[in-house]
Amino acid sequence: MNADSSDTRNTTGWQTRLPHLGKHPAFAGGVAMNPPIVRASTVVFDNTAHQREMRGRRGEERIFSYGARGTPTSFALEDAVSELEGAYRTRLLPTGLAAIAMALLSYLRPGDHVLITDSAYQPVRHLTEQFLRPFGIEFSFFAADGSDAQSKMRPNTRMLYAECPGSLVYEMCDLPALCAMAHARGAMVAVDNTWGSGVQYRPLALGADVSVMAATKYLSGHSDVMMGTVATRKEFWQPLAERCDAFGMTVSPDDAWLVLRGIRSLATRLKTHERHALQIAHWLEAHPAVRKVYCPALPSHPGHDLWQRDCDGTNGLISLELPVGTSQQQVDQFIDNLQLFGLGASWGGYESLVTPTDMQQARSVTDWSSHGPVVRLHIGLEDPDDLQRDLSQALDSAGLTR
Repeated sequence: MNADSSDTRNTTGWQTRLPHLGKHPAFAGGVAMNPPIVRASTVVFDNTAHQREMRGRRGEERIFSYGARGTPTSFALEDAVSELEGAYRTRLLPTGLAAIAMALLSYLRPGDHVLITDSAYQPVRHLTEQFLRPFGIEFSFFAADGSDAQSKMRPNTRMLYAECPGSLVYEMCDLPALCAMAHARGAMVAVDNTWGSGVQYRPLALGADVSVMAATKYLSGHSDVMMGTVATRKEFWQPLAERCDAFGMTVSPDDAWLVLRGIRSLATRLKTHERHALQIAHWLEAHPAVRKVYCPALPSHPGHDLWQRDCDGTNGLISLELPVGTSQQQVDQFIDNLQLFGLGASWGGYESLVTPTDMQQARSVTDWSSHGPVVRLHIGLEDPDDLQRDLSQALDSAGLTR
């Protein structure tokens, strides 16, 4: 197996030689600034003893043993996310929703109960009906601010699942208090930290056990990658690792490399998103056509004090509520007449986006029937003055200036 290449060259023809050429080129010099992309399915070993040893160790250690279990490229991203989250270790998943599903699947069993925030990413509700209920896992929802969470805990509550700030309108909860309450009742705490990106919010430092992010968003930053991450404390690592291995959960090394590239500029990008979003948010608050602006960094936002205590800045997400009685036609006109905002469901890239919401479908504990329509904006890296003019003309064109 380890014969000298010169011997092989002298005794074999091209058909045999070509598959073995150029595998490990030797070179002199420095090292690449960024980790190289390592694409691999098959990983070969020196001998049977080496293979047996590596396979025996990979249950407890991170070993390059087979492509589906990660490559040096994905390992580098795992380390970066673990550093961001203050975690013991991290696993990479194909999407943010896959990361949420694996966080639930790794720790919940039939007969368990999970208490879920009312402000969770809306597809989580579909996940509860499509996965949790058929598999005998009970679930219920608590108010986004956490005010009724303790009263909804059950003897079989195994997990409290939070998202803070909440999806769409960014409700804040007192996460340290929720963690203390849940732990006292024997339940673990998992948190969707996509909003915070590990830079602006760190659930593990606030008492959570598991933190989930959609790397699709700010970690990538360029709207060209789908990926999720799950980071844990040490004592919660093994169930996640075993379940991910059992399900063959993996990501492309090319995608891992792209997210690594995005992380390099994460802090700088977030500062720009924040500056632009706050300019737009303050302007919208004063606009006669806007009933309310949702952004936790605004003093008018419910939970602003918690944001000041627990967060280190905000991002490009803001939502605006139009007056009660605004028609669907007016909402559509406003959105359709925007020139600089793409109409799309995601966020976290360099570009500005707009998407309508259905808060009645997105919340089940909070009654939104007395509210006006809510439109979510992601404020990108464009000149905020240009974005402001675009929003102004779109509100005018929809007859929303009164």
